[in-house]
Amino acid sequence: LSERVSDSIALSVADQLLFIPDLVNYWLTGRKANERTIASTGQMLDPRSGAWAIDLVEKLGIPSSLLGEIVEPGTVFGELLPSIQEELGVKSITVVAPGSHDTASAVAAVPVEVERYAYLSSGTWSLLGMEGTEPVINDGSFGHDFTNEGGVCDTIRVLKNISGLWIVQQCKQTWASQGDDMEYAHMTDLADSAPPFAAMIDPDDPNFLSPGDMPARIHSYCERTTQTPPVDKGSIIRTSLECLALKYRDVLKKLEDVLGYELDVLHIVGGGAKNKLLNQMAANAVGRPVVAGPIEAASAGNVLMQMLASGDIGSLQEGRRLIKSSFETEHYDPKDQDAWSEAYERFRNL
Repeated sequence: LSERVSDSIALSVADQLLFIPDLVNYWLTGRKANERTIASTGQMLDPRSGAWAIDLVEKLGIPSSLLGEIVEPGTVFGELLPSIQEELGVKSITVVAPGSHDTASAVAAVPVEVERYAYLSSGTWSLLGMEGTEPVINDGSFGHDFTNEGGVCDTIRVLKNISGLWIVQQCKQTWASQGDDMEYAHMTDLADSAPPFAAMIDPDDPNFLSPGDMPARIHSYCERTTQTPPVDKGSIIRTSLECLALKYRDVLKKLEDVLGYELDVLHIVGGGAKNKLLNQMAANAVGRPVVAGPIEAASAGNVLMQMLASGDIGSLQEGRRLIKSSFETEHYDPKDQDAWSEAYERFRNL
């Protein structure tokens, strides 16, 4: 669309739209096709039919001829090109399309045991949602900015993007530039020792979006919202983590309002699952059990789709049982519910 708006010549000479994973697959095999999960993020798929939304695309002035074959996660894309085999000194290798969007692969590896569950892909950014078989399209999903993105094995990922550990990472970088390059483990220990609920921030506030001096921005935010700013590093980190957990609660509540039912457990996957303090805060905030792990969920989900393609497993459910028996997970039960509910009301008042 940006090419269309800028009247770029690229659209007039382009042959086919390939997202980055599709382009890599093309370089490896010579086959041009669009894997569903990454195609769904381009907002050009009809979430109900799963086909290209040709009428929408043409109304935007984008040539529908650019849109190619859609393939499912787990599709055998082809064999490694002979030229690449020769260059690498390998024999023929089968190339399989996984859930090319990393969150699609991460959700595939959630070791879920119940039907109604929420997932949180936790890292620099967080994605919180649920997995279903049908898109959720209503006034609530529109009003709360939930998206319907493709998942593996004919699933839909209803989710919302929110801030993750970005603020903490930027605090670390700021302090390192000032001569105090702390390890994350030490930062978490400082936060664990700091008093709870010193201040409230909205992790998704636009002022926290770009890189920069995050401690100063937290200070400014608190002054702007007539709060006493956290001063020491432990309190700054604790405020960031607590409010991220409260944001999880807020998004989960909105998701359940959209769905019309409650979700029983929150599964946290990705690198952020290593932060035990945040995992416990998440359980406290959302008021239900949290299961953390696997950490390398996107890689594990990629492997599952290759195993499905080769017949080594017969279903996604079988693959998830394999994940559960192959990776360690940690369980967190909610604590201090009254204090966290009171904190959530302060958070909402922002």
